Amino acid sequence: MQVTALAIPEVVLIEPQVHGDARGFFYESFNQRAFEQATGCAGRFVQDNHSRSAQGVLRGLHYQIRQPQGKLVRVVRGAVLDVVVDLRKSSPSFGQWVAEELSADNHRQLWVPPGFAHGFLVLSDSAECLYKTTDYYAPAHERCIAWDDPALAIDWRLRGNRPLLSPRDAQAPPLAHAEVFT
Repeated sequence: MQVTALAIPEVVLIEPQVHGDARGFFYESFNQRAFEQATGCAGRFVQDNHSRSAQGVLRGLHYQIRQPQGKLVRVVRGAVLDVVVDLRKSSPSFGQWVAEELSADNHRQLWVPPGFAHGFLVLSDSAECLYKTTDYYAPAHERCIAWDDPALAIDWRLRGNRPLLSPRDAQAPPLAHAEVFT
């Protein structure tokens, strides 16, 4: 496995060693010991989530203010632009973001630590994402920030197209008015 710390060093891109031939491929998608060595995160995962979305769907930017979740995200069908925003007020990278393309073809995974907002835009006809979380879903603590906040200036690669949003995501406040981590 190859591990790359991104511009926000706590956010890590994980590229597994894929063994392939004419029959197909095999790779180890998760190994607790290797994950802990790669990320320094000794926590355990308590929930697996699976989403399917159509092309142009933008989900995010989501986080839980209490019971914050770390997420290990991968795509098993299609491709997405995966975006992570640092919401830790005391961090030197507060309000900064990183983005990586995750796809069924590149097998990449993204580690999103607790204290970060997460979202993605579907680049293919459809995409299926699987992600492990370090804490349970807690609807009372779920928050969202505006995907198009000018203060964040995220390059979603939309090329003039409007994404498909949930009503909640369309109403999300900008970072300046959001509840963040201390």
